[in-house]
Amino acid sequence: LPATGLPGLPLLTDADLRTGEVTVLNFWASWCPPCRAEHPVLLDMAERGIRVAGVNMMDKDANAVAYLAEDGNPFFGVATDPDGRNRVEWGVTAPPETFILAGDGTVLFRFVGPLVGTDYETRFVPELEKALSEQ
Repeated sequence: LPATGLPGLPLLTDADLRTGEVTVLNFWASWCPPCRAEHPVLLDMAERGIRVAGVNMMDKDANAVAYLAEDGNPFFGVATDPDGRNRVEWGVTAPPETFILAGDGTVLFRFVGPLVGTDYETRFVPELEKALSEQ
């Protein structure tokens, strides 16, 4: 993960992804309409006690902070990838992309696109439920 974060928000670190708990890691940007569409789903996950972390990519810090202040912040920690270099290491081409990580940080599942609709319900939700039940 990049070692930079958003002003005023907790920084997401590699250690945060290896706490022994399942984590949902979301790559997002404030300028991304599909990211905005899935945002209520992320807020709901966080409200239900699921660990949700974020990597803000190719965005301006001020825009990202304003977006989270306006629409709510589901993330317990946020890292930033302003030039998009870190996303390449994760294989992310464009936001949003979401990963389900095991408690040791291992990627269990990768979901490309927004967490909405039938594809999300039939592919992502069962994988998340499985990961949480095995935690």
